[in-house]
Formats: sequence, structure tokens, C-alpha cells
Amino acid sequence: MNWITNYVRPKINSLFSRREVPENLWTKCPECGTMLFHRELSANLNVCSNCDHHMMITPRERFGALFDGGIFTEVKVPEAPVDPLGFRDQKKYPDRIKAAQKSTGEKDAMLVGEGEIGRTGVVAAAQDFSFMAGSMGMNVGNAIIAGAERAVQMKKPFVLFSASGGARMQEGMLSLMQMPRTTVALQMLKEAGLPYVVVLTHPTTGGVTASYAMLGDVQIAEPNALIGFAGARVIEQTIREKLPEGFQRSEYLLDHGMLDRVIHRKDMRDELVTILRMLTGLPPAVRADLAAPAPEAAASSEETSA
Repeated sequence: MNWITNYVRPKINSLFSRREVPENLWTKCPECGTMLFHRELSANLNVCSNCDHHMMITPRERFGALFDGGIFTEVKVPEAPVDPLGFRDQKKYPDRIKAAQKSTGEKDAMLVGEGEIGRTGVVAAAQDFSFMAGSMGMNVGNAIIAGAERAVQMKKPFVLFSASGGARMQEGMLSLMQMPRTTVALQMLKEAGLPYVVVLTHPTTGGVTASYAMLGDVQIAEPNALIGFAGARVIEQTIREKLPEGFQRSEYLLDHGMLDRVIHRKDMRDELVTILRMLTGLPPAVRADLAAPAPEAAASSEETSA
């Protein structure tokens, strides 16, 4: 009886009660703690439906929601040397790169794509914070230069989504050199008369903020995004004063003239379409599936009806 009670019955119960539940079905909002179902969260562009907190989103997910039909062509980026300084801390730098590539499925921290947004041709670049904190290395510099050159070649505006912890320490001075390199690349856009629009997302800090992330013709940010150069704690210790509430958040920067707009992620696509068409001298986008009629056709239609 003990054998049946202690072994057979629990074994049978475990067979019938066992349920395979994936671990990634739910995500906890870091702001309010609400458990969010993964499909609902994805459909809401990684924005919490309870508190509206904007969570991080991968470049491919962002491009899927940004470009018409989610269709875009990836712009080829020249590869940089893997480990020019032979850097090693707790791990070798190439090992860190391989681990980040495996976890994200991307070659480096920035993706560049070309397509249409609201039937407006655009070249876009987006940083992936999950790839070594979106750090700015030589590959990121090459990606921005490739995107700017492609925009000049195709005479299209350039949109950049920033998300970074700053320069990549494993590349030392070579990482810091990307600041002037990208600045020169963006000057090419200015000389060609093409718009450069920056969307600052959470977080954008360090050398990225001190270079290409703050050089846009129009500066947009997502709500409550952390944007700054030095950390708030470092600033407090330096000036020995308590910083105001919300310091280095996008709303604070908007109030103090550092930004032009703070836009919700779900409204970002329409806002970019409006801004880009305005800057390129195109007529307002038609909010329909069919293109707007030609002026001649519209005029003849009015004469017929009259």
C-alpha cells in the first residue's frame, strides 16, 4: 500500500497535471510592476498598457512598425576590425561581441534600413541597447556614415533612433573618434539640403549625446526617456546641489529648450511622416489606401460636377 500511495499515485498525478508553460509569456513592467502578456505588449509596441511606460524595443521591431508594411531594405555597413586594441577585462572583447551577437541576432549595436514611411522615402538607423548597452564603437560609426552616404546618394532624409550608454570602452580612443567621424558624415546631409531627424529613446547618454544624437534638424524624444551626458549622481557630487525632479528626462529637456517634441511611440510614425514631408517640400500625406488624385484630374472632376 505504501508503494502505491507514495510512488504510483504521485507519478500518475504528475503526468496529468504537468503543463508546459513557456517562461517568456509575461513581462513585468519595470515602472508599475504590472504583468503584461507578451502578445499584447508586442502589439502595443512595448509600451505598458497600464502606466504608459516605454520599454526598450529592438531596431527590427521598431522598423517593422515604422516602415510601410514593415518592409525595408537593410543598408550594408562596412565591417570594422574586431579587436584593434586586444582589450580584455573579465572576458576578451571578441567573446563579448560573440555573446552579444548570439543574444540579439545582430552584427552590432546599430541597424540601418531604407524604405518608405507614409510613402515617403527614408533612410533610418536605430541603436540596439541590448547589444552591449548600445555602445558606440567603430561599427556604429560605420553604420551612421553608411546611412548618411546612402541618404545623400538617394536624396532622402535620414532618421536616427538613439539608445546608448555612451562610448565603447573596449575600443578606447577609436571609439571616441566616432564622434567627429559621425559629425562630418551628418555635415554631408546638411550640405546636400537633406533633413536629419533624431529620435532620442531611453536611455541616450555619454558620448552619443555629445555628438550625433544632438545634431538633428529636429529633435524628438519618447516620453520619460533618460537623456544626458554625465550621470545625475556625478553632477550632484560635482556641483554639490540637489538636482530638480525629472532632471535629464525628456519632458524636462523639452521645457528647457533642448528638444522640439516629446511624442508617444504609437504616434511617432505619423509625426515623422508629417515632419519629413514638410521639410522636403512634399504635400501632406493622404490618410487613405489610395493615392491623392492628380491636380488635373481633380480640376476636371470639379468642372464636370459644376
